[in-house]
Amino acid sequence: MTRLYDSRKRILVTGGAGFLGSHLIDRLIADGHDVLCVDNLFTGTKQNIDHLCSHPRFEFIRHDVTFPLYVEVDEIYNLACPASPIHYQHDPVQTTKTSVHGAINMLGLAKRLRCRILQASTSEVYGDPEVHPQAENYWGRVNPIGLRSCYDEGKRCAETLFFDYHRQHDLEIKVARIFNTYGPRMHPADGRVVSNFVMQALKGEPITIYGTGNQTRSFCYVEDLIDGLVKLMESPGDFTGPVNLGNPEEFAIRELAERVIELTGTRAGLTSAPLPADDPRQRCPDITLARTKLDWLPKTSLAQGLPRTIAYFRAVLTERGADDLNDWSYRPALPTAMGIRQGT
Repeated sequence: MTRLYDSRKRILVTGGAGFLGSHLIDRLIADGHDVLCVDNLFTGTKQNIDHLCSHPRFEFIRHDVTFPLYVEVDEIYNLACPASPIHYQHDPVQTTKTSVHGAINMLGLAKRLRCRILQASTSEVYGDPEVHPQAENYWGRVNPIGLRSCYDEGKRCAETLFFDYHRQHDLEIKVARIFNTYGPRMHPADGRVVSNFVMQALKGEPITIYGTGNQTRSFCYVEDLIDGLVKLMESPGDFTGPVNLGNPEEFAIRELAERVIELTGTRAGLTSAPLPADDPRQRCPDITLARTKLDWLPKTSLAQGLPRTIAYFRAVLTERGADDLNDWSYRPALPTAMGIRQGT
């Protein structure tokens, strides 16, 4: 199949009703492409894509990627997988299946269509790193049998499959290792640090610091991350990655909490809890490769992105009403494929 990458394309986005997926679809639609969104709505939500449902270049299919999918497209972005610990640990076997079986099915589709495919991998492949910041040539330090292993090792195996398909079948692949990303449309109860801190502050609850709060993270605003994914997909075919996409500006968790307190005006203060198992002490990307190969650099500082994110969560809480503010406990939907519960 001959593809013209500067022309209108039909693009498949798996996990398209999720936080990153829905923003990616917005970008692709704005760029003039037709988009097929596939999601089983396990952690994604139709609210993220409601504004697109009447768009003539958008189509939604409810489907689980652990089952084969037969469609005709020019490119595939494979984003399907729960990404926050509270979600991927809810059904760890299904999480591993989504990463591994989902990768196999999407790679098989790309092989049949001879189309380019991008894998949304993760900084979690580095585990609790012994080098800092983390560059793509670092192999990682991952516990293969821990509570986070379903996600960490599932994504590592997916990368293996992508590169084996590339070597064995000459498939055009792109692999992005995504670091902490935040912004509007994050799940209010996804258990990640930005959403946790903001939701607690807006509800007048003490902000929970796990461990000492000295562990560090880097925070990339969602629009910057999406720009990196698109640039990676459009990069020359001989550049496969993996490539780190994230903001290299590093913050201690306690510093993030203090910023949230200042921006929300909460007076509830801080509380402490034990550090979760296998929680990395440091996480920060070396983005030299992204800068040189993709001409990509995050543009949005935490000082700019955090107020936008807080405004989003404030609007969500206002919409739900004051009597419902404490009802954000996560109640996951059953994993479905074509409306049928699958076995695990």
